[in-house]
Amino acid sequence: MDIYGGQVNRLIEELSRLPGIGGKTAQRLAFHIISMPDDRAEALSNAIINAKRNIKYCKTCYTITDREECPICSSGERNHKLIMVVETPRELAAYERTGKYEGVYHVLHGVINPSAGIGPQDIKLKELMIRLRDDVEELIIATNSSVEGEATAMYISKMVKPAGIRVSRIASGVPVGGDLECIDEVTLLRALEGRVDL
Repeated sequence: MDIYGGQVNRLIEELSRLPGIGGKTAQRLAFHIISMPDDRAEALSNAIINAKRNIKYCKTCYTITDREECPICSSGERNHKLIMVVETPRELAAYERTGKYEGVYHVLHGVINPSAGIGPQDIKLKELMIRLRDDVEELIIATNSSVEGEATAMYISKMVKPAGIRVSRIASGVPVGGDLECIDEVTLLRALEGRVDL
């Protein structure tokens, strides 16, 4: 039954396609957007369009940015000899919120998952190996504690160890099966400080 008309229904439908947004939340967001002043609604619309058009991968670590190189990779204050490997930009942001990590990152954009048809060639492993040709002292593997995250960590460790680079894994404290982006900063910091060699 068409209650609101095509435009409102289309807005609700598009919002409900976002991850974690169900029908009721989409409806609530749609009503909020409709009631916004025109300049605020236009600013939101422009922010979405500009982000979609201008966001790309950092040429060094492969996080998302609107520059050639992200602010972390281009910073002279970061320790470029220490690289933390994460699955997505969301985990990078989670570690940055701790305010304690001073190294740089490498974003894989996934993990090895043969059952989903994702192999080592489908994530940013080749790019990581190229980065390791530079003067790198330690590689911290901070993939999630899922079966796929653990398998990816072991794969990376076996690839990197022959190069003589220290390879460590974040410590437990991060619950098995937990997503790093949902974990509080204290737990993430303890996991980082308690990392172990692989």
